[in-house]
Amino acid sequence: MKDKLLHSLLFWVVVAIVLGFACSFFFPDWLARIFVTFNGLFSNFLGFFVPVLIFALIAPAIAGLGQGAGKWLGITAGLAYGSTIISGLIAWGTASALYPTLLDGKHLVTDVADPEAGGLEPYFTVDMPAPLAVMSALLLAFVVGLAMTGVKSPNLLNVLEELNAVVMKVVTTFVIPLLPIFIFGTFLNLGMNDNFGDTMEAMGVVLVLSIVMTLVIILLQYLAAGAIAGVNPFKALKNMAPAYFTALGTSSSAATIPVTYESALKNKVDEDVAGFVVPLCATIHLSGSMMKITLYALSIVYMASLDISSGQIAGFILLLGIMMIAAPGVPGGAIMAAVGLLQANLGFDESMVSLMIASYIVVDSFGTAANVTGDGAIALIMNKFAAGKIKGQSLNDAPSAVPAQ
Repeated sequence: MKDKLLHSLLFWVVVAIVLGFACSFFFPDWLARIFVTFNGLFSNFLGFFVPVLIFALIAPAIAGLGQGAGKWLGITAGLAYGSTIISGLIAWGTASALYPTLLDGKHLVTDVADPEAGGLEPYFTVDMPAPLAVMSALLLAFVVGLAMTGVKSPNLLNVLEELNAVVMKVVTTFVIPLLPIFIFGTFLNLGMNDNFGDTMEAMGVVLVLSIVMTLVIILLQYLAAGAIAGVNPFKALKNMAPAYFTALGTSSSAATIPVTYESALKNKVDEDVAGFVVPLCATIHLSGSMMKITLYALSIVYMASLDISSGQIAGFILLLGIMMIAAPGVPGGAIMAAVGLLQANLGFDESMVSLMIASYIVVDSFGTAANVTGDGAIALIMNKFAAGKIKGQSLNDAPSAVPAQ
């Protein structure tokens, strides 16, 4: 079901980008302003909904994770988080080194509310105040989730899991289907204010860079795993190739779990270790997604000349690594989880968020493939220390950071 939804969404996102650009040549301003108005309303709804999404996803995820298999779960989660954060830091360093050259002279103008700035003005706006701020939602989710790890609270956990299911229903039946219209409006506006060429040229460069860097992070992970576990990293990578290409085709970490598991066994990872690590990392290890999101976000920061400090970027990476552990099992889940941080930490407006979503979804599968291949590296490291110490762990018994949908 998720695969069909993903491929359908990917198709319509590409169609939205092409149509948005094509229609910008002949749409009259009065018609284009209808879509600009829709984008404003949809963006305001996301601002209202994202804090609820954050709480509904992260609170039960932390609660469920904390009630798992003791120290080995904690060590695996720490490795997954560390790998994800390192990926973000490498992306930051890469952007700092290359963007001044790659994006030299590129500018992003996304002010849709100021006609004098080249944008189109919406017909009307509707304020949709969020029930709480993004950081408040994140902190509340942490407090509640962590407290539940030390208190037996099955009733509250059931309530949170039901809230999670309700919120996911809104995502899959309302938010995701409207994303192509949102993206169409963004690219229509970019085309009509003569900013499309520079933007697409720059985002194309970043897209290629992000794919290359997902391969680089995989290589670094296996070099590290090979050194720690005492195995040939290139042979281990070859054994993980089926998982990489399966994820590339499905864009689903969950759907790739059986292949990732078998590939890990080819690397002589203990069956119990693989049965524990692979399903867990499928939901909490997102180094590929982190690489793509960080590179895209910093490209927009650079082109839009946003005044963002190093502390804000570091905070964005650290928080994103946590928020993505609860990325919903839907297309583009990681980027949807990141929307709140993009707005709150980096000051992105609706057009910037739309560009991020479009860019991420177009190459979603490369991030997923990097995520699951990296899971094999973590399995090798865990096998070095936990082989023979994790008993009777099957794929069905393994912990998951995300409640069942």
